[in-house]
Amino acid sequence: MGYLAFDLGAESGRAIVGTLQDGRLTLEEIYRFPNEPVRVPDGLHWDVLRLFHEMKEGLRRAAARYGRNLKGMAVDTWGVDFALLGERDILLSNPYHYRDRRTEGVMEEAFKLVPKEEIFSQTGIQFLPFNSLYQLLAWRQQQPALLKQTRTMLMIPDLFNYFFTGVKAGEFTNATTTQMYNPRTGTWAVDLLTRFDLPVHMLPDVKPAGTVLGPVLPGVARETGAGEITVILPGSHDTASAVAAVPATGPDYMYISCGTWSLVGTEVREPVINDQTLKLNFTNEGGVGGTFRLLKNVTGLWMVQECRRTWARMGENFSYGELAAMAREAQPIPAVVDPDHPAFLNPENMPEAIQAYCRETGQPVPETKGEIVRCALESLALKYRWVLERLEGILGKRLAVVHMVGGGTQNELLCRFTAGATGRPVVAGPVEATAVGNLLVQAMAMGEISNLDEGREIVRRSFALKTYEPEDQGEWDEKYAKFVGLVS
Repeated sequence: MGYLAFDLGAESGRAIVGTLQDGRLTLEEIYRFPNEPVRVPDGLHWDVLRLFHEMKEGLRRAAARYGRNLKGMAVDTWGVDFALLGERDILLSNPYHYRDRRTEGVMEEAFKLVPKEEIFSQTGIQFLPFNSLYQLLAWRQQQPALLKQTRTMLMIPDLFNYFFTGVKAGEFTNATTTQMYNPRTGTWAVDLLTRFDLPVHMLPDVKPAGTVLGPVLPGVARETGAGEITVILPGSHDTASAVAAVPATGPDYMYISCGTWSLVGTEVREPVINDQTLKLNFTNEGGVGGTFRLLKNVTGLWMVQECRRTWARMGENFSYGELAAMAREAQPIPAVVDPDHPAFLNPENMPEAIQAYCRETGQPVPETKGEIVRCALESLALKYRWVLERLEGILGKRLAVVHMVGGGTQNELLCRFTAGATGRPVVAGPVEATAVGNLLVQAMAMGEISNLDEGREIVRRSFALKTYEPEDQGEWDEKYAKFVGLVS
């Protein structure tokens, strides 16, 4: 039996078919397409209609190859961004990109209406300026007429599910990323939203991961040749799907889902909402199987990606492998940066931003491309250690191993740096963790897998994992001391 996972990230989308046989999962990438935001006079947007067109092409190719053996499909994407539908379910605007600048200063204004302590108490979600709550407040301030026309708000994967099936529903893991959902009550935080004078009638019912939505619409079935393929809700937030695929054998681990962003945390049975997690700006996002992801969003390979884009604009095109090789050969310099400093959120020139940060903090300035990339990767590994230490403080226990999943595991230098910086063995893989978790939840929904533990056993049997042991502890401790001083 085969399942189709649509996994959309900040740079590209993938259509991947997974087949379960003899307790092993095999993957085949059927189609890959770019996901490029579009800037127009009013801001930065996602091109959701183009993305849906590409997804239908992926479905067409999967149906042509697998036919009736294709039993299910599911969509996962990034969190926080959403679409607004008006009367007759018309899309009122192309959804904004979370990096659009219209939310600048909105979060601070929100605290004047409702204290941040109260927002955290009701949602358990870390404070990021692009959270859905602040995006909606920006709508209310800047485009109130459109907000008044809104009948339904759908998160990005929920929008695609609606396009495929005609069913409007929210999914738990993505709903929790909004900072508008109360994990204690298991409902939208209606009281909070009412205090912000935000409409609550537009919020859809929230369903758990593993819910079967139903077949694709007849028109989609005819257009793609897919027949009555069943659409299933996975952990539609990509990190929720990635964590479902973490091949852990026990509870005492930290995961890093590493891509453009790094989601660094651990799995818990109940949300941890207290003064400590508020102070440290940790988050409690929904997970698969009724779990929660106690984690922190950390800027991931974004800095390296933006360096690559900057150099490409200047006519120098490098693969990520070439950049990693440059960093490996570069001499380490005693300079570190905080990947989450606002200077790195969306600069016009990332290499210059890294150099300026080092200069302004009185450190040696990386000059070569290899030095710049190495500085970014070492700093990211040090931020992982910073999060690890605070997670252990919150939980009151040692997390003995780091599981690293996602595309970042292909960067062996980062994996090696992470083992050295954290002083923990790093188990790397699977690379396509998000798609794997998506597929596992589909198989659970269709009765092929009984639970998450069985799914993780399948991951361990199906994919090559590589373990990196800690090295050069003394050197990493010295770098970490400098890093903590900068973060403090």
